[in-house]
This record gives sequence, C-alpha cells and structure tokens, in this order.
Amino acid sequence: MNAAKENILATLAYFDIFKYPLTSGEIYLFLKNKYNQNDFEFALKYLVAGQSVYQFSNFYTLRNDHELIVRRYNGNQKAAELIKTASKVGDMLIKFPYVRGIAISGSLSKNFADEHSDIDLFIITAKNRLWIARTLMHAFKKLTFLVNKQDYFCMNYYIDEEQLEIKEKTIYTAIEVVTLIPLQGDTVIEQFYAANGWTREYLPNKIMRISSAKPLKPSLFKQLFEKILDNRLGNAIDNILMQITAGRWLKKTESKKLNSKGAIMSMDTGKHYAKPDPGNFQAKLLKQYQQKISQILVVPENLLAN
Repeated sequence: MNAAKENILATLAYFDIFKYPLTSGEIYLFLKNKYNQNDFEFALKYLVAGQSVYQFSNFYTLRNDHELIVRRYNGNQKAAELIKTASKVGDMLIKFPYVRGIAISGSLSKNFADEHSDIDLFIITAKNRLWIARTLMHAFKKLTFLVNKQDYFCMNYYIDEEQLEIKEKTIYTAIEVVTLIPLQGDTVIEQFYAANGWTREYLPNKIMRISSAKPLKPSLFKQLFEKILDNRLGNAIDNILMQITAGRWLKKTESKKLNSKGAIMSMDTGKHYAKPDPGNFQAKLLKQYQQKISQILVVPENLLAN
C-alpha cells in the first residue's frame, strides 16, 4: 500500500509542475506500477483524507487551490477547438514530400491549451529524407508569418523511418510518446509505437492507441517529387541540408538567441532526427520533478507508513 501511495504522489507531482490536476482514471494511467483497482482507490482516498492530496469534484491535485480546476476546464475547452485546427493542419502537411506520419505533441496532446498555445507537431519522414522534408515544410512555415498563422505550424520534432525509437528514455519522454495524438499515417505510427515499447517500463497502465491516425492517401505530385530524388542526388541534398541547418542552429545557440517564449534556441540534430535539445527544457523539468518528489515523499512520511 505504501508503494501505491508513493506512486500516486509521484504522478500528481509530475503534472503539478504544469499546474494540471488529474482525474482518478488519469492518475491510474500514469502510475509507474500496476496495482489492483481496489488498492489504488483505497490509497487515493487515504491520501485525500490525510490532506496530502486535495479533491475538487472528480479532480485531484497536490495544491489546495480550486483555481487549478477552473484553469484545467478552460484549457480543455480551448484544446478541443485547437485540436480541430491541428487536424486540418495535418491534412495539409501530409501532402509534403517524404512525410509519412504526423501527430500532435506538447501541451495540446495533454488536452490543454491557452491563449498562448501553439500547435506542436511530431513528424515522421521517409528514411534518409528527413532534411529535405523538414526544409520544404519550414520554407512553407515562413509564408504563414504573412498571415499570422505560424503558431499553427510548430513542427519541432522530426524522426525518420530508419530510427523510430526515441533514444532518451525518461519519464518525460515516455509521457510525451504515449500522449501523442496521431493525425496522419496509421501504419508508420503503429511502427513507431512498436519501436517504443520501452515506455511500458515507466507507464505500464498506459496503452498507446492509433485509432485517430488517418491512412496515407496517394498524391501524384508527392510521388513524382520523391521519384526524382530517389537517387544519389537526393542523398547528397539531404546531407547538405542537414549540415546547413545544424550549423545555423549552432550559431543561434552560441549567440544565446531567444525564441518567442524567452528560451535559448537550440536543437539536437542527426541524420535521422531533429529535435529540441534534451539538455535544456527536458533536463530542467526532470530536475524539478526529482526535487518535488523528494519534498513530497519526505513530508508525509507518517501518512505513508500506514
């Protein structure tokens, strides 16, 4: 029973970083161990009774603050609207050459959005053509600035079919993987999930589903474009674009250029991936999470002992 209580507190602690209360069903899905449903419910009630966890209607949080529930409700409403827009964006972006799969990531994939939220997208491309695809998509994104729609096209995480497994294996990356909302490419998304079965080590109760992913539709332009570069020239172009982009991002990082949210711009690049540098936001979040865990599990020691 002690372990169940600790798991519940740890789960709430992670989402508390984002000021996001959870339902009992959501807590159960994000536990790091499997438990009998009755044991889980008893442990949760015990924590509420001891005021280590606060309950507001069907939501649970580590903070005695009802405004968090209001914030979540409003965020869920906004997310529902933005997810509809993201689906339309996915319908458009899947037409780009070498794009094989698209999913919603970031806070929107957790069903939360506010007036400052972007549509963060996770992109899977054809093998060895990630950088051609990314360059074409980001060239298009520059046009969206003209109509102030750039926040709908935050394509910030790319992998290709050669390397579907996420290399950094942490509670953060596990949650990011299992909460993706697939939009396009049912087959490649299924392959991606299969390649990332390691997430069950962190989230054994959370089953990844792909029901929302649309199958790829044939496109004459896309097929012709890809056929033209299905050769050594295509390989060379992809490599050159990778080197150019990596060099530009390195200069941004070294000059400590800030993005629109005030964070230093940085990107981790390789032949088969382009992603936010895990040494920045991810590392800071995990450190904050561990500090919060240490504080929480020490304070209610007498409560956990029963």
